[in-house]
Amino acid sequence: MKDKKNLPEIRTLSREYMNSRIAYFSDQKGSKLGLPDSKLPECTRELINIIGFEPPKGDSKHVSPLGNDNAQMPAINISEGFNLGFCRCKPGKGPLMHNHDTNETFMPISGKWRCEWNEGDDHDFADLGPCDVISFPPGCSRRFMNITEGEDDKEHLLLVVIAGNAPKAEFTDLAYKRIEEFENSNN
Repeated sequence: MKDKKNLPEIRTLSREYMNSRIAYFSDQKGSKLGLPDSKLPECTRELINIIGFEPPKGDSKHVSPLGNDNAQMPAINISEGFNLGFCRCKPGKGPLMHNHDTNETFMPISGKWRCEWNEGDDHDFADLGPCDVISFPPGCSRRFMNITEGEDDKEHLLLVVIAGNAPKAEFTDLAYKRIEEFENSNN
């Protein structure tokens, strides 16, 4: 006899209900705004929210990992303990160093991506290709960047999975310093 006490009861789901849980990639619209570093030329990227990424509650310094714009428009609007999205950008682009309150996992779909962690003397990185995976624990500063060679005008795709229902992100002090420098130079 099976132990069923930790599993939900099996139920029959309609096609209409399941259609609300399907996101065809070709139909998705992302956003290039909504994060503190979005306007920096080296950070230009499109973030696409597929599942979750509810706006974090509380302190205004914290933002949704895919940006507050994207947090308002998931393709599949569920809260089941994880978030799934994509980052699409050209080589040389990616976010500044940041941290999350939950796990963040990256898997390149196309291109080559550098995933970095730590700052200063402890800075390190790993270069990943399609279907390679790196998983950052909470409290680890991290960033990623498309480093594909020979395809300067081609955007590549990175899968992003983050634990929780409303994960929080914040940029490091050095990242905020770069944002401030950029804003001051454009005023």
